[in-house]
Amino acid sequence: MSPKRAENAQEPCILVQKRDHGGGLDNAILTHGGRRSDWIDLSTGINPQPFPVPPMTQDAWTALPDQQARDRLIRAARQIWSVPDDAAVLATPGASAIIAQIPRLAKARTARIPTPTYNEHAASFALHGWEVVDTGTAEACVLVHPNNPDGRLWSCADADAPLTVIDESFCDVTPKASLIKHAAEPGTLILKSFGKFWGLAGVRLGFVIGDPGMIARLAEMLGPWPVSGIALEVGATALEDLHWADATRDRLARDADRLDALMTARGGQVVGGTPLFRLYDVGDAAAWQDRLAQARIWSRIFPYSGRWLRLGLPARGDWARIEAAL
Repeated sequence: MSPKRAENAQEPCILVQKRDHGGGLDNAILTHGGRRSDWIDLSTGINPQPFPVPPMTQDAWTALPDQQARDRLIRAARQIWSVPDDAAVLATPGASAIIAQIPRLAKARTARIPTPTYNEHAASFALHGWEVVDTGTAEACVLVHPNNPDGRLWSCADADAPLTVIDESFCDVTPKASLIKHAAEPGTLILKSFGKFWGLAGVRLGFVIGDPGMIARLAEMLGPWPVSGIALEVGATALEDLHWADATRDRLARDADRLDALMTARGGQVVGGTPLFRLYDVGDAAAWQDRLAQARIWSRIFPYSGRWLRLGLPARGDWARIEAAL
């Protein structure tokens, strides 16, 4: 289903977005009470059953990250994402760290970022002096693929700017939809998030894949040792485990269908999403969020829609509480 526009104007609208995110459980507790251990946080799109982290080597904790550890991680990334040989791969301390740097790669002009979407991209481009619009011709474009929050998918025809950023932070649940084959094209950067699909957001690991010249400049911006030894080892171990990835995709798809069934039975309408988060039209999103919060379940609503409620997937032991609260 196509996402709804934030405004009905026919002309491109300049984006002025507040940075709002999932999470924020501390504020939910201040408002609604309880302890952190009482709450189920469904406000993010993080896999609730994370990759099982094995014991780390002593060097991962005590030594500066070496080239061998970085090379192992990059090999694993190239394999799991089928990265073209001509594209470069850079590991980063989370996707957000590189989103903050990308606008520096070109002279500030106009960036097209179709809305609604993840708002950090617009905030970063605006901070660096770019005019940010949601339609029209531009010197840069950002495509969140699949889009957050509605799950919209883009095509290579949409990537038509000299600087094109394709944010595939949620694409590991649907790898066949990836636009990675275009990563070697000039001016193209593809972002990957480790924390979402593998459920280890606290590791702070991400990747940027694409134009070798731009990747080299981004590496200079991040400086030496941008990724910790722990992140290198955890990341490589997880990316190498293709069996876990396949089994996880199957489980997430089943759980997404289960959540849809629960919500539609109670009046919600599916707007879109991915197997890591689901987006529903519930009429009065704030009222739904408040009702769920009374049961110590935190959800996501949006400043640009009074009707949309986004839910991440519950962990294995949380389904009974979700059903009762709904």
